[in-house]
Amino acid sequence: METDDAAFAFAALGQPTRLDLLRILLGAGPSGLAAGEAAARLGVPPSTLSFHLRALDQAGLIAATRQGRSLIYAAQVARLRGLLAFLAEACCGDEPGRCGDLGRLMDAASWERDAMQPPAFHVLFLCTRNSARSIMAEAILAKAAPGRFAAYSAGSEPSREGPLPEVLAQLKALGHDVSRLRSKSWAEFCGPGAPRMDFVITLCDSIAGQVCPDFGDTTITAAWPLPDPAKFTGSTAERATLLNELHAGLRRRIEIFTSLPFASLDRLALKARLDELADPHAMMAR
Repeated sequence: METDDAAFAFAALGQPTRLDLLRILLGAGPSGLAAGEAAARLGVPPSTLSFHLRALDQAGLIAATRQGRSLIYAAQVARLRGLLAFLAEACCGDEPGRCGDLGRLMDAASWERDAMQPPAFHVLFLCTRNSARSIMAEAILAKAAPGRFAAYSAGSEPSREGPLPEVLAQLKALGHDVSRLRSKSWAEFCGPGAPRMDFVITLCDSIAGQVCPDFGDTTITAAWPLPDPAKFTGSTAERATLLNELHAGLRRRIEIFTSLPFASLDRLALKARLDELADPHAMMAR
């Protein structure tokens, strides 16, 4: 996590009502809480709560998902753990045993990096060339919820040149690990030794006309069509702006996806939630 990113998140928490709100949402667990119920518990007007919800949402500390006419808000636990890890990562010269309570805090904050248990969900992002959009989505999900999700990407006709250099440069600048990112065929995820995919999400229109592999009856599929960075034109600065917008849109979708109350939604409901995230108008309403 970068210093500016951490500072923005801590600034969002620098207000008593927001701290109380975050504690309430943490207590609600992954199922989250409706905005109206949160306002009632805090004893604040809905308009005031909306202001605080927006501040926490912009900082990535909470995320919303729509259920009927209600917006359900849930705390982003991975983001909070990242903040704790940021504070404690340099603890006593990387010797947490010398730091007492702070050392134990660091151990608690970094447990996901050291956990040996397999992730809860496997997610595969697809696009034709596997050189930009799906690569970006893989990196974002890997950073957003380590330990809860395993992120993969592939393509129907993977690029022989590998991921676009400007995409890798942007991801690296934003703090993503790009060392394992490569363009690869979706055939790698079809054999008997391949990991079982819980979710398969396509990110381009062109792949829709092709016959996708059979990932199993239990796999939930969705399509989030997004512009192809390989077709971005203009100056270097203009293309960088478009890449940043694409990254922001993907990050927003993925943060909402990872905050869904998976334990309380059946397969059809999860499919509906993923399909909602393809609609830019619905995204703007969140």
